Formats: sequence, structure tokens, C-alpha cells
Amino acid sequence: MSQALNKAGSLEHGKSKAIKTRYHALDALRVIAFGILILYHIGMYYVLEWGWHIKSEQPQAWLQDIMILSNQWRMSLLFLISSMVLTVLLTRIRVNLISYFKHAFVLVGQRTQRLLIPLLFGMFVIVAPQVYIEWTVNGTIDRSFFQFYLEYINPNTQWLKERQSDIGLLTWNHLWFLPYLWVYSLILIVLFPLLAQVGKLPLNFAVFSVLTCTAMLVVWLMLKSRYPTTHDLLNDWYSHAKYMLVMLVGAVVILRPTLWLAFVRWRYISLVVALTMYLLIIADRHDVFGPVGTWMEESWWFRIFVGYVVVVNHWAWLAAVLGFGIRYLSKPYSWVRYLNGGILPYYMMHQTIIVVAAYSLHSIGLPIGLQFVVILSLTLAGCAVTYELAKTNVVSRVLFGLKVRAQVNKSKPFLATQVQASPLSGTKKAV
Repeated sequence: MSQALNKAGSLEHGKSKAIKTRYHALDALRVIAFGILILYHIGMYYVLEWGWHIKSEQPQAWLQDIMILSNQWRMSLLFLISSMVLTVLLTRIRVNLISYFKHAFVLVGQRTQRLLIPLLFGMFVIVAPQVYIEWTVNGTIDRSFFQFYLEYINPNTQWLKERQSDIGLLTWNHLWFLPYLWVYSLILIVLFPLLAQVGKLPLNFAVFSVLTCTAMLVVWLMLKSRYPTTHDLLNDWYSHAKYMLVMLVGAVVILRPTLWLAFVRWRYISLVVALTMYLLIIADRHDVFGPVGTWMEESWWFRIFVGYVVVVNHWAWLAAVLGFGIRYLSKPYSWVRYLNGGILPYYMMHQTIIVVAAYSLHSIGLPIGLQFVVILSLTLAGCAVTYELAKTNVVSRVLFGLKVRAQVNKSKPFLATQVQASPLSGTKKAV
């Protein structure tokens, strides 16, 4: 293993030194992805039929078609970007295996601090109002928030047994992304010395896309119906297989710079394929093709065909978003730099603010358009205030997952400097 790693690190471009390139497109796409998440969760308040913590008295059926556009890939995009960012960090660790795992152990500690502490804080403090409002609106409880909260944080509570998990009434709701990302990050860190060898494989974009979609299809066929999404971590096997596969794909893309550039070249084709698959899915939802569900039960080959439509839709949107992002967002922006630093506070607070705002406006009777604008404005303002307050002291920074001090890794790169053409300028830059 050590010899293989040394070979991977022996490639040099003349006498050039490794340069730590900032992948500005990833920063921008991460901000945009969380922006989509905020809009999506506001949409969940209004969309017809889909259950959520609180629902509008003016449900909108047309929203389903709009929200389906992103609901099959929006979370995958977040895991993909997280994997790419983590892989960039891992490529900067020294070649020696012992040194790698020494630095990786430090990285695990940093990830634990920035993901699990905010998770616990969020479960005990931020999520509680969501649960209280949901159960109040649907008639499950008729108590003050203080009475509810004492039972909510009590792991031995005897209240509402049917709604308890192994830790009582305590839940993470929308914060499920944090423990999932923590687990997947640990797996990626352990596997990275092996994944580093992938950088030497002759993968072009077409072959890589076919392999990725085939792997996604196997996951979809084997696990989708057997393990429906639960977000409970221990039994959510379809989600684990799907998102861990996306994490591995993200690592390979960073390890193969030619793939990174290929997303730009294939961006229009990816977009056309994505739109085509999306339109097929929407047409099926409106029964254009007839009893597709029955045909899937009767024919294994038809089920495979439907599975390919689903997974190609998933992959093509990820590829299109990455391609256009790399092409047009590969430079620093002040708004990205600011918002990228506040991703976790925004993520942690947004859904609670949406639920509280929607509940507060529920009986006022505002026109739906104005109500949406008010909820969105309150959400963004509340998240911005939270971020500014979170930056004020060490305790709040830790609770909201912000950096406490500069976490700089000064070690030599784990992989060799590789030169790629910039899709913007055509010049060479080191990665």
C-alpha cells in the first residue's frame, strides 16, 4: 500500500511545487444548493398532498411538478459537494500512510466538532419549536411550550409512547444531513488511500457516467422499495447506499482532473438529458403513459427501464449543475465568501424559522404570494441574524459549527500537483 501511495505522489510537473487551488465553483454551488433547500422547504408548506410539519390552508397542486425538478437530486448535490471539498483536503496530506492517518485523525476531530456538536445543540434547542408547532396544529398535544419541552428533552419520558424512538421524543428533523455526512466522511477518509489509485484509471466522462448510472440503478433496484427513506440513520439503507455512492463519485471527480473539465464540455448535453428525463417523470405522474406501476410489477425489464430513467435523471442534473457551475462560477465572489462561511447557521435555523413564520401567519389571511414573500424574507433575515450572532464568541461558534481558529494543514500534498486547463481562460493551473 505504501509503495502504491508513493507512486501516486511521485508524478511531478517539472520542478513546480504543489499549489493549493481553491475550487471556487464548489463554494458557490454549495451556497446555491442550500438556497434551493430553503425554497424547497417553504414549498413543502404549500404543496398539495405531500406531508410536512405544518401545511397551508391554500395548498397548490401545481407546485408538485416544480418541486420534483429538484427533489431527486438536491440532497445528492450537497453530499457530492461535501465529498469534493473533503477530498481536496485529503489530497493535501503527506504521502506516508502513518502520517496520512495521523492527519486524518485530526480531520475527523474537526469534522466531529463541526457536525455533531451543532447536531446535538440543534436537537435540544432549534428543532424543538418545529415539533411543538406540528403537534399543536395536528391536535396531538394541548400544552404550553414549557410543559412540552420538559418531556421532549427527557429520555425517560412516558408521554406519547407511540411517537418515541430509542432516545425518547428527541429528534433531529431536518438536521439528519449532519449525522449522515459525519458517517460518510469517516468512511471516505478511511477509504481514501485506496481511492487515490483511481486517479490513474483511464476514465472519460461517458464511461464514468455509464458506470455511475449503472451503480445507481443497482442501488435503486435492490434497496429502494425494501428500505424506504426514514432518516433514522440505523435502518435507512437505500439512502445510505445512494448518498455514499454520490460521495465516492465526488472523490473520483476531484482525483481525476480530466473529469472535472469534462463536466464543462458535456454541460449542455447533460442539461438536455436531464430535462428529457424530468419531462418523462412528469408525464408519468400525469398518467400520460398508462399503468406504469402495473407494468413494473409484471415485467422485470420494464422495471429496469424505469430505473434507468430515474437514475439518469438524478445523474444528469448533478452533471449539468456541476458543468455550468464550473464554467461560470470558478472565480471568487464576495457574496459567496460571506455566505459560504454561514452555511451551517443558515442550514440549522432555516426550517425552524419557516415553521414558526408559517404558524404565526396562518390565521392572518394574507394572499398566498405575499405570504410566501413574508415567510422567505423572515427566513433569510432570521438566518442572517443568527449567523452574525454566532460569530460573536467561541461558544456560539462551536454550537453553530463555525471555525474556532484557523485549521490550516501545512503538510505536503498527498497527491502530486496536476496541471489542468482552466475552462474560463484556457491557461494552466495546478490542482
